Amino acid sequence: MYLRGSKWQMQKRKKKRRSNPALVILLVVLIGATLFFNQYVAPTIPIVESATQTATTGPEAFINQAEELFAQGNLVQAVASYQQAVISQPSNPSIYIALARAEALSGNYEAAETSVRNSLLLSPDNPDGHAFLGSILNALGRPDEAVQSIQYALALDQGNALAHAFYSEVLADLEDYEGAGIESREAIELGPDILEVRRARGYVLETTGNYEEALIQYEAALNINDRIAEIYLALGRTYRALERYDDAINAFVQADALNPTNSLPDTYTGLIYLTTGEFGRAVQAMTQAAQEDPSNPYRHGNLGMALYRNQQPDEALDAFTLAIRGGLTENDIPVQGLPLDYGTEATYYYLYGLLLARANRCAEALPISQALIANVPADEFAVANAEEMLLICEDQAASLPTATPEPSVEAEG
Repeated sequence: MYLRGSKWQMQKRKKKRRSNPALVILLVVLIGATLFFNQYVAPTIPIVESATQTATTGPEAFINQAEELFAQGNLVQAVASYQQAVISQPSNPSIYIALARAEALSGNYEAAETSVRNSLLLSPDNPDGHAFLGSILNALGRPDEAVQSIQYALALDQGNALAHAFYSEVLADLEDYEGAGIESREAIELGPDILEVRRARGYVLETTGNYEEALIQYEAALNINDRIAEIYLALGRTYRALERYDDAINAFVQADALNPTNSLPDTYTGLIYLTTGEFGRAVQAMTQAAQEDPSNPYRHGNLGMALYRNQQPDEALDAFTLAIRGGLTENDIPVQGLPLDYGTEATYYYLYGLLLARANRCAEALPISQALIANVPADEFAVANAEEMLLICEDQAASLPTATPEPSVEAEG
């Protein structure tokens, strides 16, 4: 209920005030000035744009960063920076080639092939692109394609040092050592300050047994860039061939530090320990290599050899089974078994067969013995071990007790 006359309604009525003419005139002037400013003055003032909150990084910045990382030996990070540069400037073929180079030196040849082929889509007649493609194809085990690609690079530019260097490596793998020597020397004359040129010359000398000269070339490569794992691997291989085992292991340690995901440093180190009779250390190194590259049957075969020498027959049998027959690792990673062939594979097979025969598993050992005799007859050591399996199994069969025949019981009629 509202009460009239209450204190809530008791407000005095104010008298109506008259307008001030001077104030009205002032307001009219101000309004006019505002309209004039908006219409005639404001449009002539330049607009200051605000800076974007995040500056866009250009391809040059990514390339500079990648080159710095490459020089430091941080190839994984260099690859990432080159990939950013590709995204920033996808039409530049030279960036794809630089990316492929970093990927190849880090051992990722499949990715390197993709990158260099992308560069050739943009620049089909780039001799560097075809040269790098040839080197990568050779690393992927496709030497015939590699030769074609490198020869095309040389047809485009006969003075291309990289093409000559890569060609020498392919020829060395094909055992054309004379041609490899010619190409590697030509590469040195054309590009003595290129890392891959020194590496190629060193590789040709290494494969031809000129180890001291190979060391000089690999050291020259390190003087160009001492942060590349592949060069330390090559250096270590050469020291190992010279039986300078401490120097070799130090080189492999450097390679492993620069590229810890590569199983080769531990593999080569394990092989040295097998040579020097340090079988426990060999087992450690080969175990590490198998963990780093678990799908590679050779890593399990090498582990089997180390376990065999360290007198761990049961564990060696498991490792050889994965290497030869294939299967799944403890972490369910598939392994494709190795076919029998001359060389390392034959060693795995006859050690495996001997272990099976000694474990009285002759039903499995005898087929391996027969396979060795039939498939690698020129490998005298493998054949001798195959025959040893037969003797072991014959001795075991002869030692088995002869069963006494049960007396026959004639049926009563």
